[in-house]
Amino acid sequence: MQEAASSSDTDLMRRTAAGDRDAFEALYRTHHATVYRFARLMTGSTTTAEDIVQEVFLALMRDASRYDPARASLTTYLYGSARHHTRRRLLRDRFLVRLEDQADLCLPTASATAAEDLIRQRDVQHLRRAIVRLPARYREVIVLCDLQDVSYADAAHALGCAIGTVRSRLHRARHLLAEKLQRGLACVGDTRRPTVRCEV
Repeated sequence: MQEAASSSDTDLMRRTAAGDRDAFEALYRTHHATVYRFARLMTGSTTTAEDIVQEVFLALMRDASRYDPARASLTTYLYGSARHHTRRRLLRDRFLVRLEDQADLCLPTASATAAEDLIRQRDVQHLRRAIVRLPARYREVIVLCDLQDVSYADAAHALGCAIGTVRSRLHRARHLLAEKLQRGLACVGDTRRPTVRCEV
């Protein structure tokens, strides 16, 4: 199945390089959600993620003839491109990242009560904030390996590093993320604790 998809991507890329708009449209329909999700999780911004998707696919259309399927799958190639454009955008914006909407990281699940929905939304918001506050090199591996289910080998290729580096960054990233989540939840607990005035 994956080989068939890869073969289809290769054919579509060849046709895109020859100027076939339908082929490019098919590539966009197949892969834009993956690029958007990566950019959204990396930046915390819907608007920025949409801009990055546009930049990635404009670059893909412009450089289609340079794509080599022997080096990487198209998905891995797109992750590498999205990473490049995301880093460039974050540097340009001086790392001022806003969490501007309520879109969840996770797929919606049926909850028994409205209270459970509120708790889940709060937890997702804490997770999103914690991920966005990670240094970029740790955020990338968390997003790719833990949230996008990309293999270590594909993540290493997309990030331009060794598999061992991906593993060590992921270990460190998970540790940092756990710390940030603990601190965030502790702060929420402190703000919700009622103030008691003692009067004699």
